[in-house]
Amino acid sequence: MNYYSLNEYLQDTFGEKVYKIALDGGFTCPNRDGTLDTRGCIFCSGAGSGEFAGKPEDSITAQIEKGKERLRGKVKNGKYIAYFQAFTSTYAPVEKLRRLYEEAVSHPDIIALSVATRPDCLSKEVILLLQEMNEIKPVWVELGLQTIHEKTAKYIRRGYPLSVYDEAVKKLKKAGMQVIVHVILGLPGEAAKDCKETVSYVGKSGADGIKLQLLHVIRGTDLEKDYREGKCRVMEMEEYVALVADCIALLPERMVIHRMTGDGDKRTLIAPKWSMDKKRVLNALHKAIREKERV
Repeated sequence: MNYYSLNEYLQDTFGEKVYKIALDGGFTCPNRDGTLDTRGCIFCSGAGSGEFAGKPEDSITAQIEKGKERLRGKVKNGKYIAYFQAFTSTYAPVEKLRRLYEEAVSHPDIIALSVATRPDCLSKEVILLLQEMNEIKPVWVELGLQTIHEKTAKYIRRGYPLSVYDEAVKKLKKAGMQVIVHVILGLPGEAAKDCKETVSYVGKSGADGIKLQLLHVIRGTDLEKDYREGKCRVMEMEEYVALVADCIALLPERMVIHRMTGDGDKRTLIAPKWSMDKKRVLNALHKAIREKERV
């Protein structure tokens, strides 16, 4: 079972290893500003999943420069992807989005733009803007789907039906964008079968890439409360590793695997603690995938 890794894709596309710089454009989310809810998704931290992003009070250029400084030990060539990671990075007036995106793509060391958002926050005007940016430098749009199962989606307060995701992928692909889909494995109430159904669906949906993320319980979230009350559990490492290997086997050969695990902020991560040893987890994942290939 050969899989197409992000590193391979970057080498094929840009001819070199490239690193992401996580940015915060000062956005919020319809799940937080009262449009849909005020509590956010049940698993989402106060930073809107942007714990490793820059500071919104800094300009985009300043965030890029600080990100470059943090990566100085790893990067030889100095080429980066500007990743608008925190909250919903298309959820603002188009004029604001244009200003932020243009500042990012105009930076000489940025070779692509990646925008994390929700499928229900992609108006016609926003897609046209993304299409315009895509003519300057490649644009990736990262969609937070997490699950195809409506019962789970309701529990995690996702706030939109699956049909909205389908429509978003269709429109983005028509506009020429790369689409990457975020999936959380091990959501409360979901068995391995449910997770595999979601991954299989994403593989057939027209998306170009996928991010597989284990369920993290973060301090201060509503999920933490449910976890402490015994209403939900997190997977053991062996269980997660086997599930990821099974999931990757369901995907198209040329679908890019952008992530197989996830980084939790050590200061706020409640569970699973084993996920903090990323090297050990990745070694176990690679071993499980190799073993599956031999079967």
